[in-house]
Formats: sequence, C-alpha cells, structure tokens
Amino acid sequence: MVKKASLGLSKNSTVLFVTFSMWEKNKRLPTNGSVEPMRDFLVPKIGRLTLIDQPHPGSDRVMPRIEVYENNSLKFKLYKSSRILRSMEPVLKKFNKNSTQPLFKIRDLLSVLDWSFRDRTKYDYCICLESINAIAGIILRKLGRVDKVVYYVSDYSPNRYKSKWFNELYLRLDRFSAMHADFIWDVSPAMQKARLSVGLDSKKSAPVIIVANGLLPEQIKSAPISSFEKHGIVYMGTVGSENGPDIAIKSLQFVINKFKDAKLHIVGGTNKDHVWLKEIVKELGIDDSVIFHGFIESHIDVAKIMRKCAVGVAPYKSIPGSIRYYADAGKIRAYCAAGLPVISSKVPPLGLMLAKKGGAIIVNDDPREFAEAIIGLFKDKKNYSFLKNNAEDFARTSTWENTFANAFKFMDNKKI
Repeated sequence: MVKKASLGLSKNSTVLFVTFSMWEKNKRLPTNGSVEPMRDFLVPKIGRLTLIDQPHPGSDRVMPRIEVYENNSLKFKLYKSSRILRSMEPVLKKFNKNSTQPLFKIRDLLSVLDWSFRDRTKYDYCICLESINAIAGIILRKLGRVDKVVYYVSDYSPNRYKSKWFNELYLRLDRFSAMHADFIWDVSPAMQKARLSVGLDSKKSAPVIIVANGLLPEQIKSAPISSFEKHGIVYMGTVGSENGPDIAIKSLQFVINKFKDAKLHIVGGTNKDHVWLKEIVKELGIDDSVIFHGFIESHIDVAKIMRKCAVGVAPYKSIPGSIRYYADAGKIRAYCAAGLPVISSKVPPLGLMLAKKGGAIIVNDDPREFAEAIIGLFKDKKNYSFLKNNAEDFARTSTWENTFANAFKFMDNKKI
C-alpha cells in the first residue's frame, strides 16, 4: 500500500490568507476565483483560518473584510479593521476607480499589520496575493508572528505599466517578494521565466510551485455529442478587448457561411460591457446568431450553458506586455470541464500546454483563422472526438483540491 503524502496540516494549524476581490451589493464577485476554493480546502483541515479580503478598487466598499473560521466550520466571525485604519475610508472613496491605486496598496499593507497586532495569533502560513501583501507577511515573519510566507501570484508581466519608473517599482517589489518569501505560488510556469529575464537571480529566489487555477468537481461533466448544439460556440469570461471577444464575433460570420445554424454564446460582462460588441454584431448583420448571456454568478449555471455548445474559444490578443502571456486561463479549464475542444490563440500558456495534450488547436489571433479551425472541427468528427476526450481527461486532474494539496505537500517536504 502506497503511503499517502502529508500535507503538513493538522487541527492545530493556523493559516492567514490575504487576498482581494471585487465587491458589489455586499457580495464578493468571483473575479478572483481562488478565494472560496482556498477557504473550502483549508477549513476542514486546520484549526483556524483568517481571511483578509481587500476590496479591489472600483468595488462598492473600500475597507478590508476579515473573516475568521474555526472548528472546521464555514460559519465565520466577521471583524472590521481598527478605527485608525478606518480613518482612511473617506480618502479611499475619492480614489475608488478600477485601476491600480497606490493609496489602496498602502491600505493593503497596513490592513495585514493592523489585524496581526490586534489578533495576536501566530500563523503557520501566511498566504499573500500580490507583492504588497507578501511584504506585509515578511514583516510579520520577522516579528515572529508568521512561520512561513507564501507569495501567491495570479498575474504578472515584466511590462505591466507604461510608466517606466512605476513599472520598475512593480518589478522591484515582485523581486523582493520572490527573494524573501519562503515559497512562490505562480499560476503559470511562464511567470518565473519572465522574472528571471528581468533580473531575478535564480539562486536567490524562493522555491516556485505552480498553483494553477482549478475546477470544482461539480463543473467537470460533459454532455453526449447527440445532446448539444452541433454548431454551438461559446466564449466565456470578461469581455475586454484584450481577451478578444470581438475576434470570436467576427469569426462567426465566416462560420455561418458554411453552417447556417451556427451560434455564438457569450457568457460574461454586463449590458454596459456589451455595447461595443453589439455594435459589431449589428454591423455584421448576425444579430440572430449571437446570444449575450451576461454575467452569471454560479459556476454550475455557466457550465450548463457551455455543455450545450460544441467548441470553446479563447481568442486572447497578442498585445506586447500583456499579462495574458504569463497568466493562467480559467476559461480554457472551464471549457475542458464541460468536455469542449478548445481553440486558442498563441497567447495563453495553458492553451499551448493543452494543445500538446491533444485537447486544443492553436491559431493566430485572427477571425479567419479561428473560423477555419472551428469549421474544420465541425467537419471532422473523428478529430473532434479526439480533442473532446483529451480535454475531458485534462479537466479531471485540474481540481482546486488537487492543486492546493500538491502545493502543501511540496511545502511540507521542504520543511527542515
């Protein structure tokens, strides 16, 4: 019998998880998809989880939310920041726009230190999204309040900001965190390669663990070929230009020339976000072939829509410096979970990896090339089944449970 590897977690373990979310109408939006999966993974396994959720600029709240989970229960005690930190609230509201706001970074650093001095708990792990939070964790480790600091990176680009001095500051903060944390959790293997290319010394770097975005077990379910729209296409995710929803729409006009019943389902975004896309749809005269579902909160409901389709598209645009070259691509995993072959641009690393596993086709970020790939799949049932089966196999190994368990096993093995 093979001995099960230890996670290094027990009923006495304590974890401080510092992250961020978009908040709207007093609800945490699933933009940062790791929050609930991390919570649900840790709570049954440890004695105490403290979650500090820092509202992203542009949310309808600006002060951090502190949730404390104990006794293996998902019921939590809710705490506010101290009165001193809350004195920042009026100023934060003045700068509350959905973009990088330096004042919010100061809030983030102080919110971690503020809670630690009030809470007095010694944490085994401090898992911190973004470099500012990692630096706060490093300070707490120096003060003896934290044992191990994990620098968790959900997106990265060596050319993140147009301002040269601000981009250099961003790189320096990332480099400091990578050198002084105990572990780095990157969502993509491309991130560390990029860090090394802009000056990080590999000998000084903390060990890197690939902690890619995961799937919930209930998402992983495909439909038989006979039950879905034979020529249904789905684009799921945010609908900013860099993600290429317009490429998906423009490719549809060519697909319709071959398959009149082809439909494109766009899942994500608000009515306001869709305005520019609907103008393209109207200009192309394909109003009856594009369905805008809007933002859907439930992963299960999104999966049901995807399972009605035949192909998932990930038409990220090739924009110099885009974080998409280095980040994970959640939409690709979601397509695989629904049993869909994927057609991706060359931008996301996950698309390239899935293509090597036989679950995706890679093309340039061009509407005609996407259309040709879609038409080819619709015509070739044998190749379609091949890609579909490989996409499903990939999804089964990509759960959040597996992702986090492998990370903690790695860290436990590295303990001295």
